[in-house]
Amino acid sequence: MDSHGQDGRRVGWAVVDTDIGPLLLAATREGLVNVVFHATDEVRDGALGRLASRLGTEPAEEPGSPLLAEAIRQVEAYFAGERRDFDLPLDWSLVSGFHREVLGELATTVPYGTVVGYGTLAGRVGRPEGAQAVGAAMGANPLPVVVPCHRVVERDGGIGGFGGGLEAKRRLLALEGVLPEPLF
Repeated sequence: MDSHGQDGRRVGWAVVDTDIGPLLLAATREGLVNVVFHATDEVRDGALGRLASRLGTEPAEEPGSPLLAEAIRQVEAYFAGERRDFDLPLDWSLVSGFHREVLGELATTVPYGTVVGYGTLAGRVGRPEGAQAVGAAMGANPLPVVVPCHRVVERDGGIGGFGGGLEAKRRLLALEGVLPEPLF
């Protein structure tokens, strides 16, 4: 396998340090395709192997590529409190069907500094009894932080789950002013 897949797809990647730990950012020519939490060497290598398998091409480290450089700039600005929205092309090829529909709704209707319940989001996509299915879609989100699954919470005010860990979710919600900053 080389750096170009069967359809000529190329995948580049970079790691950016953030307040919630290192994030792996991966992009194709179409857009940002994956964000991975806790991108230590072991986690990064596993994620890159899964991307190679799913996309049919070996990802190449390319932090200077225009799309990844811009993604890094926007992620850093977000964590510095200087950016509220991401303006990046997204490659949705790692998700489809209901999951894609829910994530698209989340990305376009739940702005910075707000939260939505799993059931409410389910209702917005025509599945009012689908709170658990929405939870599964959030867990399958290939673009966390950029597609803000951290903004989805439980109906009773509980924080809910999060693939990056509950502490990361708390920190993201605190950054956006939804929760108070942790004391330590």
